[in-house]
Amino acid sequence: MKKEFCCESMKYHIEYKCDIHKDPFDCPDKIINYSKKQNNYGIIIHDGGSSFIEIEFCPWCGKKLENK
Repeated sequence: MKKEFCCESMKYHIEYKCDIHKDPFDCPDKIINYSKKQNNYGIIIHDGGSSFIEIEFCPWCGKKLENK
């Protein structure tokens, strides 16, 4: 099943793959994380770790994010 997104901006940031950094938490251009394991979305904290702040609404369009 293909994942649906609330807007093109969220789709871009969730699907973004960096050519330089293998770990998305190391890439300054990767700002949104989707955790399949926890089934949630978050804004990545770029401090050298793997933390993110969970979000329930899209930062671009404001729609509630679906956890499927």
